[in-house]
Amino acid sequence: MFAVVEIQGKQYKLSPKDTVTVDKLPNKVGDKVNFDKVLLISNDKKTDIGTPALDGHSVEAKVLEHGRGDKVTVFKKKRRKDYKVKRGHRQEYTTLQIEKIS
Repeated sequence: MFAVVEIQGKQYKLSPKDTVTVDKLPNKVGDKVNFDKVLLISNDKKTDIGTPALDGHSVEAKVLEHGRGDKVTVFKKKRRKDYKVKRGHRQEYTTLQIEKIS
């Protein structure tokens, strides 16, 4: 069994007991989170597709941790103009464990 869920504008294919990394959520570690925007649910026999979302279905997850990803270096340069800019960025994320698809 799996479901396709939209979380903060991105789509994820989730199964029970999976761990998934999403953009940072405001919930605390250990909190339960419900996602109602389920786009597709598939069992072994039947697949339900929403237009655009399914009513009455949800995915329950538990927040495991918050963190920051690897640093991405952005370097801009224009030759012969004495222009150089070096910037770094670390994306914040939340790790979720999927508990139940209903």
